[in-house]
Amino acid sequence: MGKWIRLLRPKQYLKNAFVFAALVFSDSFRDLRLDGLTVLAFVAMCLTSSATYIVNDAIDVERDRNHPTKKNRPLAAGLISIKSALLLAAILLAIGLSIAAWLNTPSLLILLGYLLLQVLYNWKIKMEPVADVFTIAIGFVLRAVLGAAAIVVPISGWLLFCSGSIALMLGFAKRRHEFILQGAVSRESLNRYNKQVLDAFLLMSASGASMFYAIYSLQSRTAEKYHLLPITVPFVIYGIARYLFLSFTRDEGGEPADLILSDPHIIFAIVGFVLSSLWLFTNPTFHLIER
Repeated sequence: MGKWIRLLRPKQYLKNAFVFAALVFSDSFRDLRLDGLTVLAFVAMCLTSSATYIVNDAIDVERDRNHPTKKNRPLAAGLISIKSALLLAAILLAIGLSIAAWLNTPSLLILLGYLLLQVLYNWKIKMEPVADVFTIAIGFVLRAVLGAAAIVVPISGWLLFCSGSIALMLGFAKRRHEFILQGAVSRESLNRYNKQVLDAFLLMSASGASMFYAIYSLQSRTAEKYHLLPITVPFVIYGIARYLFLSFTRDEGGEPADLILSDPHIIFAIVGFVLSSLWLFTNPTFHLIER
């Protein structure tokens, strides 16, 4: 079963944690019904994203065979036939869309929009520098929007900007890693990138993510209710700074999920952020008095 599990890329499900943003920051997580709906939205996104990963691997199988690490993927290594993989992708996609349709129409439309984005990315956009990474970032934003749509709550624009900027940071760090590792061999878009511009884009997006979350912690509905929300900001900035440190000093970032799950400092930042947020949201002492 190992090869089939690797085909699904479960490590990438970490990206789908953005689905839970609306549940936590709208202060809705005390409602078990909304918790269940968000989990279903997460499952729908995981199944759908796995389907797209399988299709992407099938499309890029020849290119992956010439890549130093991607050559070990199940399709590139010949461990699973392309026909069997595409059949599995179709099944996953059908289940994922069915779950989204059961949630509500907006959730289904968002998931269909995510799929359309993936089609456009593989058809043309992945060959265009900057546009390729921005398309990936939009996919992250759609994950956060899906979480809000599933439980029918509004989500702050600042939080969406922060999500998009973090996605840009991860995307440009990955492009930088690929450029240093293989140059233009691994992707067409890398023909028009260079290390200096990738460094600049990486710093720009990381700065944006830090700034947008800091503003969110001060200028959002959640911030109006929880006046100590800024205590979560240091964890966000520390995690981002650590990711930049590893990207620049060790040229890491090729697989964001591997880097995040293996670095104790980033794990500390994530755990600290989650625990401080939950502590703040569940302790009535830190609510502002309603006027």
